[in-house]
Amino acid sequence: MVASHALNSYAAVQVGAGVEGASSHQLIVMLFDGVYERLAQAKGAIQQNDLSLKAKKVSESMKIIMGLRDFLDFDQGGELATNLDALYEYVQRTLMQGHIHNDPSKFDECRTLLSQVSDAWEEIS
Repeated sequence: MVASHALNSYAAVQVGAGVEGASSHQLIVMLFDGVYERLAQAKGAIQQNDLSLKAKKVSESMKIIMGLRDFLDFDQGGELATNLDALYEYVQRTLMQGHIHNDPSKFDECRTLLSQVSDAWEEIS
């Protein structure tokens, strides 16, 4: 128990340290990585019939998508920002469908859609 608490604390410090020194670009990459991890965990929770964990991971995924939406700059991004916002909104709806219907394929769909954006984002650097 103490070891797992220490490990979790260490992980939190590592994430915090990574965020503090990160550029906006790096933060967005971290958000994509975080949502992929949580989507995989939600999918695994469905397979293990752990509905509580699934709900937690879907909720965390939704918060990350909101974080991605918060980064959008509609003044400078114009149509691109509007299209990304629509995509992120669709991903959130699809996450909810996967959650409500215990359908892991919906989580796969979300990952596929987001990966197209994150792949392009990573190439910008």
